[in-house]
Amino acid sequence: MEETPLVRGILVSDQACISDKKMIHELELKGYGEIEKEKLFLKQFETLYLLYTHKLILKKGKKQIDFDFFMNVCQKTDSEILTKFLIYRDLRNRGYVVKDGFGFGSDFRVYERGHFGEKGAKFLIFGLNEGQHEKMGALQKKIQEITQMGKEPIIAVIERRGEVIYYKINKMNFFENKARLEESFNL
Repeated sequence: MEETPLVRGILVSDQACISDKKMIHELELKGYGEIEKEKLFLKQFETLYLLYTHKLILKKGKKQIDFDFFMNVCQKTDSEILTKFLIYRDLRNRGYVVKDGFGFGSDFRVYERGHFGEKGAKFLIFGLNEGQHEKMGALQKKIQEITQMGKEPIIAVIERRGEVIYYKINKMNFFENKARLEESFNL
Protein backbone atom coordinates (compact mmCIF):
# COMPACT_ATOMS: atom_id res chain seq x y z
CA MET A 1 0.00 0.00 0.00
CA GLU A 2 1.27 3.49 -0.82
CA GLU A 3 2.65 5.70 1.92
CA THR A 4 0.65 8.88 2.27
CA PRO A 5 1.68 11.30 5.04
CA LEU A 6 -0.89 12.36 7.60
CA VAL A 7 -3.20 14.94 6.04
CA ARG A 8 -5.27 17.57 7.82
CA GLY A 9 -8.47 18.83 6.27
CA ILE A 10 -11.69 20.61 7.07
CA LEU A 11 -15.17 19.51 6.10
CA VAL A 12 -16.77 21.98 3.69
CA SER A 13 -20.35 20.96 2.94
CA ASP A 14 -19.80 17.23 2.18
CA GLN A 15 -16.21 17.47 0.90
CA ALA A 16 -12.81 17.44 2.57
CA CYS A 17 -10.82 20.57 1.82
CA ILE A 18 -7.02 20.60 2.12
CA SER A 19 -5.28 23.96 2.20
CA ASP A 20 -1.68 23.09 3.19
CA LYS A 21 0.41 23.63 0.01
CA LYS A 22 2.84 20.77 0.72
CA MET A 23 -0.02 18.34 1.36
CA ILE A 24 -1.84 19.49 -1.77
CA HIS A 25 1.26 18.77 -3.84
CA GLU A 26 1.81 15.32 -2.25
CA LEU A 27 -1.82 14.28 -2.71
CA GLU A 28 -2.08 15.64 -6.24
CA LEU A 29 0.99 13.63 -7.32
CA LYS A 30 -0.74 10.49 -6.05
CA GLY A 31 -3.93 11.26 -7.95
CA TYR A 32 -6.12 12.54 -5.13
CA GLY A 33 -8.65 15.35 -5.40
CA GLU A 34 -9.23 18.34 -7.64
CA ILE A 35 -7.66 21.77 -7.17
CA GLU A 36 -10.01 24.71 -6.93
CA LYS A 37 -8.91 28.21 -5.86
CA GLU A 38 -5.54 26.95 -4.54
CA LYS A 39 -7.21 24.34 -2.33
CA LEU A 40 -7.57 20.61 -2.89
CA PHE A 41 -11.05 19.15 -2.63
CA LEU A 42 -11.30 15.40 -2.17
CA LYS A 43 -14.14 13.32 -3.60
CA GLN A 44 -16.25 11.56 -1.00
CA PHE A 45 -14.76 8.12 -1.75
CA GLU A 46 -11.22 9.58 -1.49
CA THR A 47 -12.07 11.15 1.87
CA LEU A 48 -13.56 7.86 3.10
CA TYR A 49 -10.45 5.97 2.00
CA LEU A 50 -8.07 8.37 3.75
CA LEU A 51 -10.22 8.28 6.90
CA TYR A 52 -10.37 4.48 6.74
CA THR A 53 -6.56 4.21 6.42
CA HIS A 54 -6.07 6.79 9.21
CA LYS A 55 -4.18 9.12 6.84
CA LEU A 56 -6.64 12.02 7.22
CA ILE A 57 -7.62 14.08 10.22
CA LEU A 58 -10.88 15.74 9.20
CA LYS A 59 -12.47 18.45 11.29
CA LYS A 60 -15.63 20.50 11.20
CA GLY A 61 -15.02 23.39 13.58
CA LYS A 62 -13.46 21.78 16.65
CA LYS A 63 -15.16 18.39 16.08
CA GLN A 64 -13.11 15.59 14.54
CA ILE A 65 -15.02 13.65 11.88
CA ASP A 66 -14.49 9.89 11.76
CA PHE A 67 -15.15 7.32 9.02
CA ASP A 68 -18.60 6.23 10.27
CA PHE A 69 -19.87 9.79 10.69
CA PHE A 70 -18.66 10.79 7.21
CA MET A 71 -20.12 7.61 5.66
CA ASN A 72 -23.52 8.58 7.11
CA VAL A 73 -23.16 12.10 5.64
CA CYS A 74 -22.31 10.65 2.22
CA GLN A 75 -25.15 8.13 2.19
CA LYS A 76 -27.67 10.96 2.45
CA THR A 77 -26.63 12.27 -0.99
CA ASP A 78 -25.27 9.12 -2.69
CA SER A 79 -26.93 5.74 -2.13
CA GLU A 80 -24.05 4.03 -4.00
CA ILE A 81 -21.23 5.48 -1.86
CA LEU A 82 -20.47 2.23 -0.01
CA THR A 83 -20.09 0.38 -3.33
CA LYS A 84 -17.84 3.15 -4.67
CA PHE A 85 -15.76 3.17 -1.50
CA LEU A 86 -15.24 -0.62 -1.55
CA ILE A 87 -14.11 -0.55 -5.19
CA TYR A 88 -11.93 2.53 -4.66
CA ARG A 89 -10.29 1.02 -1.56
CA ASP A 90 -9.61 -2.26 -3.37
CA LEU A 91 -8.06 -0.54 -6.41
CA ARG A 92 -5.92 1.81 -4.27
CA ASN A 93 -4.73 -1.13 -2.18
CA ARG A 94 -3.67 -2.84 -5.43
CA GLY A 95 -1.57 0.22 -6.30
CA TYR A 96 -3.75 1.90 -8.93
CA VAL A 97 -4.45 5.61 -9.26
CA VAL A 98 -8.21 6.03 -9.41
CA LYS A 99 -10.19 9.10 -10.46
CA ASP A 100 -13.90 9.82 -10.74
CA GLY A 101 -15.55 8.39 -13.85
CA PHE A 102 -16.74 10.73 -16.56
CA GLY A 103 -20.13 9.52 -17.58
CA PHE A 104 -21.22 6.45 -19.54
CA GLY A 105 -22.36 4.97 -16.25
CA SER A 106 -18.74 4.47 -15.17
CA ASP A 107 -17.82 5.05 -11.57
CA PHE A 108 -14.04 5.33 -12.01
CA ARG A 109 -11.20 5.98 -14.42
CA VAL A 110 -8.24 3.78 -13.56
CA TYR A 111 -4.69 4.41 -14.71
CA GLU A 112 -2.14 1.72 -15.41
CA ARG A 113 0.39 1.46 -12.60
CA GLY A 114 3.11 4.08 -13.03
CA HIS A 115 1.31 5.96 -15.82
CA PHE A 116 -0.74 8.54 -13.90
CA GLY A 117 0.07 12.00 -15.21
CA GLU A 118 1.71 10.56 -18.34
CA LYS A 119 -1.15 8.81 -20.12
CA GLY A 120 -4.92 8.88 -19.94
CA ALA A 121 -6.83 6.27 -17.97
CA LYS A 122 -6.77 2.82 -19.54
CA PHE A 123 -9.83 1.38 -17.78
CA LEU A 124 -13.33 2.61 -17.03
CA ILE A 125 -14.90 0.71 -14.18
CA PHE A 126 -18.49 0.54 -13.13
CA GLY A 127 -19.64 -1.17 -9.99
CA LEU A 128 -22.50 -3.54 -9.34
CA ASN A 129 -23.55 -5.18 -6.13
CA GLU A 130 -24.05 -8.93 -6.21
CA GLY A 131 -27.67 -9.63 -7.15
CA GLN A 132 -28.19 -6.15 -8.63
CA HIS A 133 -30.03 -6.20 -11.96
CA GLU A 134 -28.68 -4.43 -15.02
CA LYS A 135 -30.53 -4.35 -18.34
CA MET A 136 -28.53 -5.97 -21.15
CA GLY A 137 -29.24 -3.08 -23.54
CA ALA A 138 -27.98 -0.51 -21.03
CA LEU A 139 -24.89 -2.59 -20.34
CA GLN A 140 -24.22 -3.04 -24.06
CA LYS A 141 -24.54 0.73 -24.64
CA LYS A 142 -22.06 1.51 -21.82
CA ILE A 143 -19.57 -1.03 -23.17
CA GLN A 144 -19.88 0.32 -26.72
CA GLU A 145 -19.33 3.93 -25.62
CA ILE A 146 -16.34 3.00 -23.46
CA THR A 147 -14.64 0.94 -26.19
CA GLN A 148 -15.24 3.70 -28.76
CA MET A 149 -13.19 5.97 -26.47
CA GLY A 150 -10.32 3.47 -26.63
CA LYS A 151 -10.76 2.45 -22.99
CA GLU A 152 -11.27 -1.01 -21.52
CA PRO A 153 -14.63 -1.50 -19.77
CA ILE A 154 -14.52 -3.43 -16.52
CA ILE A 155 -17.38 -4.41 -14.22
CA ALA A 156 -16.51 -4.55 -10.53
CA VAL A 157 -18.94 -6.80 -8.67
CA ILE A 158 -19.17 -6.43 -4.91
CA GLU A 159 -19.94 -9.78 -3.30
CA ARG A 160 -22.12 -9.91 -0.22
CA ARG A 161 -18.97 -10.30 1.95
CA GLY A 162 -17.58 -7.06 0.49
CA GLU A 163 -14.98 -8.71 -1.77
CA VAL A 164 -14.54 -7.08 -5.19
CA ILE A 165 -14.32 -9.24 -8.32
CA TYR A 166 -13.43 -7.65 -11.66
CA TYR A 167 -14.75 -8.72 -15.04
CA LYS A 168 -13.15 -7.42 -18.21
CA ILE A 169 -15.85 -6.98 -20.84
CA ASN A 170 -15.45 -7.70 -24.54
CA LYS A 171 -17.91 -6.93 -27.26
CA MET A 172 -19.91 -9.90 -28.50
CA ASN A 173 -21.92 -10.12 -31.64
CA PHE A 174 -24.82 -12.49 -31.03
CA PHE A 175 -26.02 -12.36 -34.65
CA GLU A 176 -22.69 -13.80 -35.78
CA ASN A 177 -22.93 -16.55 -33.18
CA LYS A 178 -26.48 -17.37 -34.29
CA ALA A 179 -25.31 -17.72 -37.90
CA ARG A 180 -22.50 -20.08 -36.86
CA LEU A 181 -24.93 -22.13 -34.78
CA GLU A 182 -27.27 -22.47 -37.77
CA GLU A 183 -24.35 -23.60 -39.97
CA SER A 184 -23.27 -26.17 -37.35
CA PHE A 185 -26.69 -27.78 -37.28
CA ASN A 186 -27.47 -27.15 -40.97
CA LEU A 187 -30.64 -25.25 -40.05
